Amino acid sequence: MQIPATISPTLRKSRSRLLRSLLGSLMLLTTSCAFADSAGVDWKPSTVFVQLGAAEHGQEATVGGTWDLPWRRDFDGCVLSGYLEGAIGRWNGNGENASNVWFTQLGVTPVLRVQPRSWPRGLFAEAGIGANVIVPVYHNDTKHFSTTFNFGDHLAIGWQFGEEQRNEVVLRLQHFSNAGIREPNPGENFVQLRYAHRF
Repeated sequence: MQIPATISPTLRKSRSRLLRSLLGSLMLLTTSCAFADSAGVDWKPSTVFVQLGAAEHGQEATVGGTWDLPWRRDFDGCVLSGYLEGAIGRWNGNGENASNVWFTQLGVTPVLRVQPRSWPRGLFAEAGIGANVIVPVYHNDTKHFSTTFNFGDHLAIGWQFGEEQRNEVVLRLQHFSNAGIREPNPGENFVQLRYAHRF
């Protein structure tokens, strides 16, 4: 599908702003981790990540960290573990009426990860449901949320690789909606690609 010439420059500008926001947030996160480490504060995350996502009528860029939960279960067929994710994202709606509107998403999500022993080394699947605040209230040319509070649930498959498997690439499907707290509640679905690095 071709983008009309009248919209194309606006979309290019919004994508450029999205990438600048992502880089700025990543620099802030890296600086905060370095400061916490030098100050002796023990809130350093287990991993940090960057993520890009696309919806039918929008796009998002997210940075964040994860903190391993203090439990792990080894079964005959798989290994189960969990972590808590904190994320900050910037959303932009595509379209003539929404392309200049920016939305900020703050989220906290507990996640369950499973690594089946029958899968190749490093492959895993995960699922999570968390709480998110999206301000201002999200809208684009076709969808209008009614609340700033929304749930975010995701399913994902990923691969750990590199030295001591410290790197991860994850393909995620994530759905945001308010679970019927208030109408309208159209929800938004993102396909996301994440890179994470473990300390």
